[in-house]
Amino acid sequence: MENNMERDNLNEMNLQERYSLASGRIHEICSEETVPAPFSDFFQKTARFLVQMEDLKNCLDSGAVQDYTLRQWEQLNNALYYDILPEQYGMSYANPAYAVETLGETYGRILSFLYTELRGIIVYAFEQRTEEIVVLLELFIEIYNCFEQKELPAYKDIQQIVYWFVSDYSELFAAHRTRSAIDPGFDFATRIIMDSDLSDLRYLYRYGEYVSENERKTAEYLNRLSEQEIEAMASTFTEGYRIGFVVTGKDLSVKKTVNIHYHLGFERMIRAAIRNFEKMGLKPVIYRAAVSTVNKSRNRRIGYTGAAANLQYDYDHRADNAIYLDKRFLERKLGVLRNVYEANRELAREHAGPAVLEVFGETPFVPEAKSEAYQLSEKQQRLMTWMQNELAQLSNQYIPETERSFTIIAFPLPEIGPNYEEIFRETVRINMLDYKLYQRIQQTLIDALDQGEAVHIKGRDGNRTDLMVALMTLSDPKKETLFENCVADVNIPVGEVFTSPRLAGTNGVLHVKQVYLNELKYLDLEVKFKDGMVKDYSCANFASPEENRNYFKENVLFHHETLPMGEFAIGTNTTAYVMAEKYQIADKLPILIAEKMGPHFALGDTCYSWDEDTPTYNPDGKQIIARDNEVSLLRKEDPSKAYFGCHTDITIPYEEIGHIEVVCADGRRITLLRDGRFVLPGTEALNEPFEETGLCRK
Repeated sequence: MENNMERDNLNEMNLQERYSLASGRIHEICSEETVPAPFSDFFQKTARFLVQMEDLKNCLDSGAVQDYTLRQWEQLNNALYYDILPEQYGMSYANPAYAVETLGETYGRILSFLYTELRGIIVYAFEQRTEEIVVLLELFIEIYNCFEQKELPAYKDIQQIVYWFVSDYSELFAAHRTRSAIDPGFDFATRIIMDSDLSDLRYLYRYGEYVSENERKTAEYLNRLSEQEIEAMASTFTEGYRIGFVVTGKDLSVKKTVNIHYHLGFERMIRAAIRNFEKMGLKPVIYRAAVSTVNKSRNRRIGYTGAAANLQYDYDHRADNAIYLDKRFLERKLGVLRNVYEANRELAREHAGPAVLEVFGETPFVPEAKSEAYQLSEKQQRLMTWMQNELAQLSNQYIPETERSFTIIAFPLPEIGPNYEEIFRETVRINMLDYKLYQRIQQTLIDALDQGEAVHIKGRDGNRTDLMVALMTLSDPKKETLFENCVADVNIPVGEVFTSPRLAGTNGVLHVKQVYLNELKYLDLEVKFKDGMVKDYSCANFASPEENRNYFKENVLFHHETLPMGEFAIGTNTTAYVMAEKYQIADKLPILIAEKMGPHFALGDTCYSWDEDTPTYNPDGKQIIARDNEVSLLRKEDPSKAYFGCHTDITIPYEEIGHIEVVCADGRRITLLRDGRFVLPGTEALNEPFEETGLCRK
C-alpha cells in the first residue's frame, strides 16, 4: 500500500511538472512571431484561449468561484462558450468553413478539429481532470512546433500526430468514459445534485456546461412546484423503471447502480428520483455527454447535458474522426474497453441500465451541409458500422440485456413558447394517464390484429403511404399473441401496440410530409420497402437528390446500405396528439411522444434486440412470440449480421391516415382506423380527446 501511495505521489508530481512546462510554453506562444501568417493568428488566438483555461482552472482549484455572484457565473459561462455561439461562429476557427477559408484547405479542417478538441478543457477543468488537460496542451504544442519549421508541414505529418494522440490516449479518455458509466464513485454530477441549494441557481454553472435561458427557467419553474408535484413526477419516472423489471421477469434486487441521463434544470426532480432509486438499493451513476472525439456519439449527446451552444457547430464536427478512423485504431479502442470491463466485471454485472429524462421544445434544427467539414469515406462508414456492432456485443457480454432494463420520460423546455407552463402541466398529465384504460383498449386492438396475416396502411390527402406489413403466424392463439400491449413502464407515456413484422411480404411505400428523426428535419420523406428491407429512399430537404439521399443514409440508415423494418406499431395516445395540435408543437415533440401519436415504423433493430430469448407476456397472460425477424434470427449464426445498433421510428400523424386494416387469411378486412379516427368497436374512447377539443376530421 505504501509503495502504491509513493507511486501515485510521483505520478502526480510528474503530471504537475508537465502541466507547468506546457502552460509556460503556451504563455510564450501568445506573443511569438515564429509561425508564418495566416497560421500565426490561429495559434496565438488558440494559445490565448488556453491561457483563459489556465485562469479557469486556477479559480476552480482555489475555490475562488464559490463567492461568485449569479451575474459573475453568467459572465464566466458566456465567456467560455462565446466563440462558438451562433453570433460569433462565422468568424471562429471552430467553424471549418471559416478555418478553411482563412488557413487553406490543406490545414483548415484539421486545425479546426484541433481547436474543437481543445475546447474540452473547459469541462476537464471543472472536473479537475488534470491529466486530460496536460495531454491536450502537449498536443497543441507539438502541432505548433511543426509550423515553426522552415517549411510548412505536410498534412500527413499533422494527421499522424493526431492519430497517435487519439490512439495512445484512448486508454485515458475511453477508459474514463466506461468507468463513469458503471462506477458510482465517479460522482461529480451526483454531488452537485444532492449537495447544492437548488433554490440558488448558481449551482447550474458548476457543471461547466453551457447554460441558456432554458436551463435557468426550467430550474426556476421546478422550484415553484410543490414537493408533492415533484415527488409525483419522480415517482412516475422511477416506478416505470421498477415495473420494467417486474414485467420482464428480471431480478432488480441483485443490481446496485442505475445510470441517470438528464438535462440541466431538472435537478430537483432528479434528486427525488435518486432517493427513490436508493430505496430500491440502487446508487446513481451519472456521466457527462462526451466532449472528446474518442467518445463522442455521431448523432446525439448521451449522458447529462446542458444547452447545445450551437447545433451547427456540433453538426460540423460530427465526423471529425475521419482524421484517424481505421481498423487498427478501432481494434485498439475495443481492446481498451474490453480491459476496462474485465477489470470492473463486478461493477458491470451490478449495473441495472439507464433511466433517461429527455427534453423537447427547442427550435427545430435544419443543418447546413458544409463541404469543408470532415466526411467519413465509404470504407470508414463500413468500419463505423462494424464498430457499433462490436461495442454492442461487448456491452452485452458484461451487462447482459437479459438482466437489465431502462425507462425514458420527456418534459418540455421553456423555449417551446409562451404556453410553456401549460404545456409542462399537460405533459405531466399525459405521463400519468390511466394505463389500465389504455391497456383494455389496446387489448381490443391486439385481439383484432392477432386475426391477421398482414396489416394494410394507406395514406390520404397527399400522403402517398401504401404499405402492406406482414405478420408472424400464431401457433396457439389461446396462449400466444403478436403485439405487445405497451403501457407506461419503460416507455413513458402510454400507449402503443407493437410487433416485429415478418420481413417477407412487407412491401410498399412509407411517406410522411414532414417529420423529425434523431433531432433532424425531413421534408416529403419517402421510404420504399421490398420484403421488409429498405429498397429506396428520398426526401426534399436539399436541391440535389444526391444530397437528400446522403442526408438520409448518414442520419437514419447510419451508413448501412439497407435496414430492416424492425418494428410496426400503432400509437394510441390521442391526448398527446391533441396537445400537439392545440399548441402547434408537433414539430417539437420527441420521438418518445410522437411515436404514440399514430402508426410508426422503425428502421433497424427490433424492440427486443439482444433480449429475444427472454419470454415476454402481455397483461392477459399471452406470450408475445413476434420478438424476432428473419434478420435478427441470424444472431444464432453470427451476431454481427443480426444487429445494426440503431432503431429510428417514423410516425405518420393521424390526419394523414386514410385507413389501417387487418388483412385476414380468409379474405376479411378488419378496419382499425379510417380517416384518422379509431373505428374498431371498443376503441371509440380514443377519439374523445378530438371531440372534446373540437379537432374534427379534415
